[in-house]
Amino acid sequence: MLSRGLKMTYDVHKIRADFPALSLQAHGKPLVFLDSAASAQKPAEVVNRMAAFYESSYANVHRGVYELSEKATDAFEEARRKIAAFINAKSENEIIFTRGATESLNLVAATFGAAHLKAGDEIILSQAEHHSNIVPWQILRERTGVEIKVVPVSDDGAFDFETFEKLLNEKTKLVSVMQVSNVLGTVFPVRQIVEKAHAVGAVVCVDGCQGVTHFKTDVQSLGCDFYAFSGHKLYGPTGIGVLYGKEAVLNGLPPYQGGGDMIKSVSFEKSVWADVPARFEAGTPAIAQAVGLGYAVDYLSALGMDNIAAHEAGLTKILMRALGETDGVRLIGTVPDKVGVAAFTIDGVHAQDASMILDRQGIAVRTGHHCAQPLHERFGVTATIRASVGLYNTREDIETLAAGVRKAKKMFGV
Repeated sequence: MLSRGLKMTYDVHKIRADFPALSLQAHGKPLVFLDSAASAQKPAEVVNRMAAFYESSYANVHRGVYELSEKATDAFEEARRKIAAFINAKSENEIIFTRGATESLNLVAATFGAAHLKAGDEIILSQAEHHSNIVPWQILRERTGVEIKVVPVSDDGAFDFETFEKLLNEKTKLVSVMQVSNVLGTVFPVRQIVEKAHAVGAVVCVDGCQGVTHFKTDVQSLGCDFYAFSGHKLYGPTGIGVLYGKEAVLNGLPPYQGGGDMIKSVSFEKSVWADVPARFEAGTPAIAQAVGLGYAVDYLSALGMDNIAAHEAGLTKILMRALGETDGVRLIGTVPDKVGVAAFTIDGVHAQDASMILDRQGIAVRTGHHCAQPLHERFGVTATIRASVGLYNTREDIETLAAGVRKAKKMFGV
């Protein structure tokens, strides 16, 4: 366990040594990893402690009365408690383990939609949403006849709060928005969105994938009813995600899936559902992955989320300045106080070609519409290059990226 406190000097080079992947090479060049918004690298501590769990503490959880099962259950439920504390949930019962944020959002659409939404009810989304926070609501619309309203974003990528207020009315039953855009880096005014939505009786669901990784998140302060995020973006393993839900709201929802562990009793006449969170965790869960996410939360807590936020804020300014000062580069999303995500295009160079050239320089970035196709259509582009920073990135990484962009321009004669 690390012993770094909130007042530590943030030594990024020592921190980088915790991440084995950052010592790798790509095409004979030192790896410059700028794709943490897609999936973050893992500290050795998380990997090693997960391996140790498999070796000495693994068994199925909850129903075993033998020592090994009890140890596994304790570790699994301790991870739930860690995550509850990390986002300041009122109770660990408000933490549901899923396969990822996508399943978390689908769970809300399926359960809340089935229990509370009908034809003519309205759902409000934003134009910037990830497909995982669009498609489940479209499926629900096909099944129930609910209507979807969309809040636009401005030319600099800001959430249009004025239009949002105009869309709210007595028919609004749910608002589902991202905390931070995975393309624009825009931090949405979630607390204010929640206040306005609750004033008309609407429930609020937040996609927190790009928020919880970059700064301290307090779900009680935000006031949202649901909050979803993925483990793999939070420096933890793949295959695990979290849905936070207010306990009173969760208790009013039907199960998402049926099977073992989500029931109190079963007969051919009737089954009785378990209390939350077990009601929404049918079958054998991703035990080691949940434990691994708990270890990742330990790592981040030891570093201090305020320290991470301060480090990344400095890098974001450097990143935006370096790209903004490069001729022929168009930045998508230029609001101040954004997080470390920079989506951009290069005049005369297709995004895919540019990314392949950057890859040959050892620079890992993401290319495409980043599961935000409507947002790209709003800005008149089919694809962007996206560079995203994590807690382990450095000024040198940004300088290498800027040099790589200039090389791509030169190779294409632009």
